[in-house]
Amino acid sequence: MGDVVLMHFSTVDYVIFALLLVASTGIGLFYAFSGGRQRTTQEFLLADRSMSCLPVSLSLLATFQSAVAILGAPSEVYTFGTQYWFLGCSYFLGLLIPAHVFIPVFYRLRLSSAYEYLELRFNKTVRICGTITFIFQMVIYMGVVLYAPALALNAVTGFDLWGAVLAMGLVCTLYTALGGLKAVIWTDVFQTVVMFAGQLAVIVVGTSQAGGISEVWRKAMNGSRIASLDLNPDPLERHTFWTLGVGGVFLMLALYGVNQAQVQRYLSSRTEREAVMSCYVVFPCQQIVLSLGCLMGLVMYARYGEDSPLDKGYVKTKDQMVLYFVMDVFRDLPGLPGLFVACLFSGALSTISSAFNSLATVTMEDLIKPFFPNMTEAKATLLSKALALGYGLVCLAMAYVASLMGSVLQAAFSIFGMVGGPLLGLFCLGMFFPWANSTGALVGLFSGLAMAFWIGIGSFMMRLPGPDLLPYANTTAPPLLGNMTTVAMTTLVSAMTTKTRPSGVEAIYNLSYMWYSAHNSATVVLVGLLVSLITGPMKEKDLTPGTVFPVLGTLLFFLPERYKEKLCCVTPLGHKHKDAQPYLTAQKENQEEVEEEVGGRKGAGGRKGAGEKLVEAGLAAPRASTTLSPHPSEETAL
Repeated sequence: MGDVVLMHFSTVDYVIFALLLVASTGIGLFYAFSGGRQRTTQEFLLADRSMSCLPVSLSLLATFQSAVAILGAPSEVYTFGTQYWFLGCSYFLGLLIPAHVFIPVFYRLRLSSAYEYLELRFNKTVRICGTITFIFQMVIYMGVVLYAPALALNAVTGFDLWGAVLAMGLVCTLYTALGGLKAVIWTDVFQTVVMFAGQLAVIVVGTSQAGGISEVWRKAMNGSRIASLDLNPDPLERHTFWTLGVGGVFLMLALYGVNQAQVQRYLSSRTEREAVMSCYVVFPCQQIVLSLGCLMGLVMYARYGEDSPLDKGYVKTKDQMVLYFVMDVFRDLPGLPGLFVACLFSGALSTISSAFNSLATVTMEDLIKPFFPNMTEAKATLLSKALALGYGLVCLAMAYVASLMGSVLQAAFSIFGMVGGPLLGLFCLGMFFPWANSTGALVGLFSGLAMAFWIGIGSFMMRLPGPDLLPYANTTAPPLLGNMTTVAMTTLVSAMTTKTRPSGVEAIYNLSYMWYSAHNSATVVLVGLLVSLITGPMKEKDLTPGTVFPVLGTLLFFLPERYKEKLCCVTPLGHKHKDAQPYLTAQKENQEEVEEEVGGRKGAGGRKGAGEKLVEAGLAAPRASTTLSPHPSEETAL
């Protein structure tokens, strides 16, 4: 093995990279000093609920498409072939279900944080546990997503490692803390364009140098990189149609259904219809992004064949191969390497800024406001900005910790990837099973987390002694950013080796990482339902209207009425609820309040939210800003 070959940036490359950071900062500053100037929490955390479909959908896409995805997908296809492309099959249901189940429930409840839902459906304890779980997940994730691309860039080009980390971290913190969600969304739009441009440039130039697209395809076919449909149902197989197309649906639901970073974008939309449309627009965009990643992997294979830069010792890890390939292809084209690195860091910036904003929101809405209900709007907004700034500094600290973790880094990746599954299970338990109670929710969540940690740490421990224990090598590294960016899978995956099929506990440790989300969310739901039935299931009259999606009544249409009544699924919630009319009144008051806020009018002594009005009326717990129409088919017009 030779030494790692370093290639260097030209002045033009540095200029292009610097322009990306300057433009991102400029967008943040523009929204800090225009419009309402981020003077209210509504504007800072939810962009005044004024965003249209296109910027929201591109922001959803950018949050999903991290730097690790840009590095990971091509190296996955280069090594294992195009089987990974079948992940695209999971996008359809993975976006259709959030569009027609999760968005209507969250949007009509007029939430600021997804975890407010957990208090409305269960109680404050469940809400706080869900929030803390999410914060733990995101804090680990932020350091990793900041450090990984900087490390790859440093290894291939000699670009100063901590200079890149600090530049990204500080720019991101600045525009997120100053410009709020509106700045985050519009920088995401700009960064998405840069990402597409960078990837397209590499594919076009690389294909041209390889002799055209037909030559790329021929070499890929000869090298067995064009995968056929693999219908093997074995859950231990790393990538098959079932693991990618079905297991991937649960990963997508954890990301697009209940993750605060994405839910916040839905809630920032002007109307529920625009929020739903943004999900539909993301679908073709994701297919394009996935196809670009796969195509780049095939172009890499056409250039290097089986003789990869990793085998030659030019790079040390797989996640550095894509950058080496880019620098190699653009060797004589100054400016284009800078464009791709800008593309790479756009992925990181968009993901990290979303993390900052969502963390500031859940901390403010779930951990601070409930205990300080009389806080003025000005103080709340200032504190939200301070939280975004604070999380930016935590991110830089986590990047430093990530640099010291060594092999334990993979365990941290695995822990992060598996936290999203139990959270998905918790929301599904509340939304689809009316008789689930708060005790069942808590026990279910902790059971799901315990199961996730057991599998993750067990599989990691199995891999420690040496490469001989890598029969299926499919769990720990790939889910590093699984539930936030489901394509960020293969940065650190070791080459597969053919061994005998594991059995017993070993088999559980070798479960394909694509099934993690499904397995852990199912654990939460099953344990939660069992505990709820033992401790006394909830009755329909005890539920907050609008917190349960009426799916059971439709599915169990064949049951006699009395059984359906026992299962709490006779009609959509609200029809029989004694508090339905007061909820409608609260909805109307909330709408008038929002219009007043948008107009910039301030009431003396600060305004009271709809949630506080409900508390005063005795209809809801503190912070229960519930304004759902009792009839689920009615659309809330803003």
